[in-house]
Formats: sequence, C-alpha cells, structure tokens
Amino acid sequence: MELILPSLAERLKPLRKGKGKTQKEMAELLQVTERHYQKIEYGHINISATMLLALADYFGVTTDYLLGREG
Repeated sequence: MELILPSLAERLKPLRKGKGKTQKEMAELLQVTERHYQKIEYGHINISATMLLALADYFGVTTDYLLGREG
C-alpha cells in the first residue's frame, strides 16, 4: 500500500512511544478507533487539519515537523 503521508508515518510512532502511549490510548485521545489511528500512524490515510493540530499540540511539535517540512 502506498504511503499517503510518509513523514507523518515516520514521526508519529517515536513520538507516541516517547510519551509511553499505546495506539489504543492515542485513538481514545483523538476519539477515533484504534484501527483508524493505526492507519494514520502507518501513513495509509490522510488526516484532517484539526487532527494534525491536535497531534502537534499533544506532542509539543509543529505541524511542519509532523509533515516533514522541518528537521
């Protein structure tokens, strides 16, 4: 399957693990199913701007960082 958001996929898992969270806990935080969150983390689906902002705020990073636009 083609990666839709490869940079997001590359960065989410280490950020999540750094916070000691499971995929299930992240799904609950974002109010989506665990499977939906997995698809986001694997880069298989697009996410809304609202969800991107929520992830950036939660992890204390910029949306540009999540999208791979900054190092």
